[in-house]
Amino acid sequence: MARIPEPLKVPDFRLYWLARFAAVLATMGMVVIIGYQVYDVARSAYGMSIREASLMLGLLGLAQFVPLAVLTPVAGWVADRFERRTVARVANLLDMGVALALGWATASDGLSLPLLFLFAALHGTARVFVGPAMAAIAPNIVPAKILPEAIAMSSIAWQLASVLGPALGGFLYAADPALPYWVSAALMGFAILALTPVRRISPPAIAGEAHPLKQMIEGLGYVRRHRFLLGAITLDLFAVLLGGATAMLPVFARDILKVGTEGLGLLRAAPAVGASLLALYYAWYPLKSNVGVKMLLAVAGFGAMTIVFGLSNSMLLSLAALALLGMLDMLSVYVRSSLVQLHTPDGMRGRVSAVSGLAISASNELGELQSGLAAALLGPVGAVVFGGVAAIGVAGLWSLIFPELRRARTFDPPPLAPPERPARELA
Repeated sequence: MARIPEPLKVPDFRLYWLARFAAVLATMGMVVIIGYQVYDVARSAYGMSIREASLMLGLLGLAQFVPLAVLTPVAGWVADRFERRTVARVANLLDMGVALALGWATASDGLSLPLLFLFAALHGTARVFVGPAMAAIAPNIVPAKILPEAIAMSSIAWQLASVLGPALGGFLYAADPALPYWVSAALMGFAILALTPVRRISPPAIAGEAHPLKQMIEGLGYVRRHRFLLGAITLDLFAVLLGGATAMLPVFARDILKVGTEGLGLLRAAPAVGASLLALYYAWYPLKSNVGVKMLLAVAGFGAMTIVFGLSNSMLLSLAALALLGMLDMLSVYVRSSLVQLHTPDGMRGRVSAVSGLAISASNELGELQSGLAAALLGPVGAVVFGGVAAIGVAGLWSLIFPELRRARTFDPPPLAPPERPARELA
């Protein structure tokens, strides 16, 4: 009989894990449907060409990123100064309202590009507060001896939901265009309820009486001073920023592979299958050795599979490439997020999680902008291939700039996490 992972034996952690999984599943499902609707409305209602509509996908990414960029320092400070369950529940409630509004607009055939951009920005606003608060909860509800495994399990919940959500959204959209939003609203309601019984998590004491604005930017400063954290966070930022193929999936589904919304659901499901298999394996057999090297190789492999997908004209080959891409992305994020959490003291965890969340959001949303602009210049196929080549280059370059990453053997944090050589010394 398979062993139950130790963190899941803790009642509070089980509820937290389910809440995080449900919330991320909902939000990621919304993201893919908003993207498909923007592209479809641009093509059908506004008569745009493929390249023009692809650019709209890029602008959608920008609309979601702006509130994230502006509010990330605030969100990290809030997660470190206020009760984290409350912050997460309020933010999920806001996002539930966005889902309900989008569901109503879709059902009443009232969609337009300005309306979709507005709700995308509100969705990004909610996400920026959910991320740091949820990430900072896990280390406080399990015994210290199983903390690394708990953080890994929390990372698995996020990554698994982040790839399953778009797949679920695609299938639901094929059944009824408004259904993904109704389901997302229900999942967010479940997340709010699941977090309620979790024991109260008081914010850690912050030394001194520094001005709130100063405290907010301390997260950025802390990451900058610690080369290991800086390297891990920026690796994900630049690799996915340049190598994101998923932003172009609506284009490939509608106009290249010509498989429609049902095909879009399959294309979104493919990374989920790969990521799910690896996530389940790591749930019972956690990664323990040579974690840094494996993370870098996973990023390079992610780029290679992106190239294969971009060049493919076969639905089966595209699905296989995306499945491997999802598996490699799962490995990379699993290692990176675990290392970031374990190398950060609890008093800084909310603010550092906010910085990490900003990097993730920048890589996703600004990656969509980059992909949209590249598609307008190079076409969708050229944009995806260029991104894959760039991701491989980033993995190789980061292994040289930040040798600390490839030297990371295990998830064990340093005894006191002392400051490392400032990044400015790299110049």
